Amino acid sequence: MATPIGNARDITLRALDVLGGVDAIACEDTRVTAKLLAIHGISKPLIAYHEHNAERARPMLIERLKSGETVALVSDAGTPLVSDPGYKLVRACLAENIPVTPIPGPSAALTALVASGLPTDRFLFAGFLPAKQAARRRTLHELRGVAASLVFMESAKRLAASLADMAETLGPRPCAVAREMTKLFEEVRRGSLAELAAHYKESGPPKGEVTVVVAPAAEPSESADDDAVDRRLAEALGRGTLRDAVAEVAAATGAPRRRVYARALALTRKPA
Repeated sequence: MATPIGNARDITLRALDVLGGVDAIACEDTRVTAKLLAIHGISKPLIAYHEHNAERARPMLIERLKSGETVALVSDAGTPLVSDPGYKLVRACLAENIPVTPIPGPSAALTALVASGLPTDRFLFAGFLPAKQAARRRTLHELRGVAASLVFMESAKRLAASLADMAETLGPRPCAVAREMTKLFEEVRRGSLAELAAHYKESGPPKGEVTVVVAPAAEPSESADDDAVDRRLAEALGRGTLRDAVAEVAAATGAPRRRVYARALALTRKPA
């Protein structure tokens, strides 16, 4: 049996019971997990399993499991298999009919969502955005109409730039930036995307791991009249392309994208 377990300061009693009963423990960093086990008086063989050696280590783990051993998979922080290569091990176990039992534990994404003050009834975990701005904006364009809270992981050094791209692409939405969730120095800062982008541009990258929660897209609305849409489009077209202007105005007004696109075409075709 394979058991994914999160390695965090608020580890559960169930997780400790499982760690004490398995034959071996696969982990991201054997040094980190060794410290955790030492605190709780647990001694087990440790096997490194991370993104750099997963292809080599996975067959060996599968063979041990097929022979009848039990193995726990531990992450350095948060929940295993969320934005890490552990899912490939689960897939390999299932292909061999090896049972997998998850042990619920700390999750930065869920903790940030709960602490954000934004809607929790529907949410989309989108992982890490692309590092390059053009690809990042394309991804955000794909997500701008999602009627659910958006949860991202982000590099601290890219945080200000990503928030600025979100403000430009998604429109003026509420947001929460959560730092070091489920760890000792938790912090949540709330505001609009533009406000938070300006704050982190001025203050510099925060320390630690960052989770960003963005409010859902506004419900489509016909309330914005053509004159209001045209005024916004004229301003947006002066700053960028037709495509970017349509996305910005649709997000800001809640008007259907098709309608905004038609107004943009009408504006650009008007004689000088």
